[in-house]
Amino acid sequence: MDVYASRFEDSPDYIQSLARGLGVIRAFDQTHASMTLSEVAERSGLSRAVARRCLLTLVHLGYIGSRGRQFFLTPRVLDLGFAFLSSLDLPEIAMPVMEQLSVRLGESSSLCLLDGHDIVYVARVPVKRVMAIALGVGARLPAFAASMGRVLVAALDDAALEEWLAKVELRPLTPRTILDKENLKAELLRVRSQGYALVMQELEPSLCSIAVPIRDRGQRVVAALNVGMQTRTGIRDFALKTVLPGLLEAQTSIEHALSRHWTSPAI
Repeated sequence: MDVYASRFEDSPDYIQSLARGLGVIRAFDQTHASMTLSEVAERSGLSRAVARRCLLTLVHLGYIGSRGRQFFLTPRVLDLGFAFLSSLDLPEIAMPVMEQLSVRLGESSSLCLLDGHDIVYVARVPVKRVMAIALGVGARLPAFAASMGRVLVAALDDAALEEWLAKVELRPLTPRTILDKENLKAELLRVRSQGYALVMQELEPSLCSIAVPIRDRGQRVVAALNVGMQTRTGIRDFALKTVLPGLLEAQTSIEHALSRHWTSPAI
């Protein structure tokens, strides 16, 4: 710790409880996705009593969940990064690649983030009108039935995924929409394994969409990129044989640019 930081911690402007709460959130990571009170206290450098108060406050606020003696982060922690993400140049970095992809395929492409049980559009190249509703930056759609949503939810760790599934409200958007949570979980695990999500007529009857994750240089999934198409004869083969290779190339290009210019919040 540098001298200035040490001096600031002794000043009346330093909010110790805020620092402790953030320290508790940062104690969780990929290898410590679920911890007991004692483990949180040890990793955050806090006493059990202080760690307990922080955990219970964060549980009350919805940023941490509990199951028995185990505590884990909930999807709401993503909220902490959205204001920061929106101030960065992720869409600006991705947009030239998205434009090339859309011109090459003659289809619309979009970039989204996960916000709880919704996806939020942060960039879009509309080549064709593929949905009944108008989509633009800031538009929201239910993540459970969207290809980008499934890519983003599939990237959650197991505890966060279970929490997300427990709270999501599934509703019939089309006759093809997955409404059983066990079936949805199986699909999300398939998406996690194969590295892409293909959604056929679940969000809208006329829509086919395929999406891939976008990772930062720390290999955390920070966004999803998709191509949306009108449903037509042979669209599944077109999506897998023509669109997916283009998406994977775009994914590589964007991630390479991110590795040089941008890092997501370290939550």
